[in-house]
Amino acid sequence: MRLLLTCAVVLGALHAQQSQNPSPMVEHTRAHTRLKEQSPPGRRETLSLGTLFLPAGMKTGNGTAILFFFHGGTWLPEVAAAQNKVAVVAVQAGSGSATYARLFDDPTRFPALLKEAESKAGVRFGRVMLGGWSAGCGAIRQILKAPESYARVDAALMIDGIHTDYVDGKPGPLESKIGGENLEIWLQLAHDAIAGRKRVIMTHSEIFPGTFASTTETADYLLKQLNLTGRPVLKWGPMGLQQLSEARAGKFLLIGYAGNSAPDHVDQLHSLPVFLKWLR
Repeated sequence: MRLLLTCAVVLGALHAQQSQNPSPMVEHTRAHTRLKEQSPPGRRETLSLGTLFLPAGMKTGNGTAILFFFHGGTWLPEVAAAQNKVAVVAVQAGSGSATYARLFDDPTRFPALLKEAESKAGVRFGRVMLGGWSAGCGAIRQILKAPESYARVDAALMIDGIHTDYVDGKPGPLESKIGGENLEIWLQLAHDAIAGRKRVIMTHSEIFPGTFASTTETADYLLKQLNLTGRPVLKWGPMGLQQLSEARAGKFLLIGYAGNSAPDHVDQLHSLPVFLKWLR
């Protein structure tokens, strides 16, 4: 009896430690290649939030496309912008999606930031795109909640960063009940993309944070609400990513990639130049 009680205590302690963030997993099978850090030629302007980069050789007349990218550092979004010949505003604001969301609590801040970028560039940007990796998707969610900003945005790229809470505060034990409130704006965006009014790309990994819903769980939730079914896909993606699933409808694309470790998460960020090409 004492042995059984001891085992129960140990199992209880292990169960209490299951909710871990970030993922403690490490693997050495995939190569996890990385882009080389560089400073592509072009013009840089400091904004009230982030840095505007205009790549050399980019056409700067009215109608030029611009990407606002959150939580990817500075050089990597600039490399992606240079390869795709678009302007970019890179914003790095720390960690946690709430940190990025708070940047745009004031619904007038994004339109003002866009106007500031246009003033510094000397053009009126045509196509406005939003992009974010991981916690940076919190900024996109908050920006899109403002009707004026939502109407101005033509395309959005969410890289392994659409999360929400658990209704009961914890996962499982089988299929988890996840909170839908934080996902409402993504559903609206997806519906518009399916109808061809916007272009949307979402990606997810297999990482299980434990303390909040994973990007796999939110992807499954969104597909169910959209009456879409992801099809299994086994092929190589950018930067050695292994694609497992895909769902397409209209101008909406949701892709699932293998991997439940931190390097797998970063692989998707370094795929930004390719994702941006798809978004355009």
